[in-house]
Amino acid sequence: MRCAVALTIAVTVVAGCERGTSTGVGPSPAGPAKSGCPTVLARAAASVQRAEKTDPAGKGLAGGPRAASGKSIVYVAQTMTNPGVAGAAQGVAEAARVLGWTVRVIDGQGTPAGIQAAFSQAIALRPSGIVIGGFDPDLTSQQLGRAAAEHIPLVGWHAVASPGPSKHPELVSNITTKVEDVAKISADWVITHSNGNAGVVVFTDASIPFARNKSELIKKELATCSSVKLLAEENIPISDTSSRTPQEVSSLLSRFPDAWTHSVAINDVYFADAAPALRAARKKGAGAPYNIGAGDGDPSAFQRINSKQFQAATVPEPFSQQGWQILDEFNRAFARAPASGYVAPVHISTAANSHGATTWDPPGYRAAYRKIWGR
Repeated sequence: MRCAVALTIAVTVVAGCERGTSTGVGPSPAGPAKSGCPTVLARAAASVQRAEKTDPAGKGLAGGPRAASGKSIVYVAQTMTNPGVAGAAQGVAEAARVLGWTVRVIDGQGTPAGIQAAFSQAIALRPSGIVIGGFDPDLTSQQLGRAAAEHIPLVGWHAVASPGPSKHPELVSNITTKVEDVAKISADWVITHSNGNAGVVVFTDASIPFARNKSELIKKELATCSSVKLLAEENIPISDTSSRTPQEVSSLLSRFPDAWTHSVAINDVYFADAAPALRAARKKGAGAPYNIGAGDGDPSAFQRINSKQFQAATVPEPFSQQGWQILDEFNRAFARAPASGYVAPVHISTAANSHGATTWDPPGYRAAYRKIWGR
């Protein structure tokens, strides 16, 4: 089923689109050479310029308590095959060495049963704190209750939608970037890169409320520029990207051979699976459609960006820095101090500013945390 939408000054909310469907309008001619939204373009360009900088990350960190001694942390991972989950775990382990704490990682293997078993095992170890590493706490309501009964503090990494402390579930803090900021800067990059004249395809997974919200925010920001056109929204479940994305990309190329200039995806994985279809269509890796991932920033995304192979940019998470922040939030909780309130600012990585790196590791935070902890 296809549901018609148009994106000009406002977004039309579409009802009745089923899982795995595409929404779109017919082919449209390329936008005018001159932007139809000069004020929006100027604002977007300024935001993108700030986000592309690699300023030290430590300058926004607040002071805090000195390091506690002899603490033990268990990191319950959704799956260690997820680069983000593994990257945050690596940051936790690195920070623990500085603090003199012990860390154990238990892999949930990516299944509800595996995650529940891993969480139960973590509680049985009676650690000083447990990290909810990249999974929905609702999967482990029984284990959450046991942790609360035993007064084991919990810190989440991408556990709930918003950063900071959480009451339901009870988290000292949840470490993540703000979805609103990620969505907005991704759309601003498209507006800026196209000079306000993009024909855009948005890739999302409407079966995940967080992902659907992100794509709606992306469309809302794109709609602020009247000369940017939404050609289609492709609803492809993340679990089906490898099988579904190539055929959908081939269809899009047929429908919008010249109008499709840019894409935004709620996760970089869509572009890994789009690349073969774009290559088969003899598209140039460094040419249109210019693709940006609205979140994640795994090593394969950086490799595509640096080699200019069908991805131009990503809005990456600073995985290692977030690992250090996880332990800082625990340290604050042990001292009965409030959560830091720190949220890493959004960053855009491109071939021009990543300098061959395969992850976003902002400078400055290690020294800042060492200073706070007295280590």
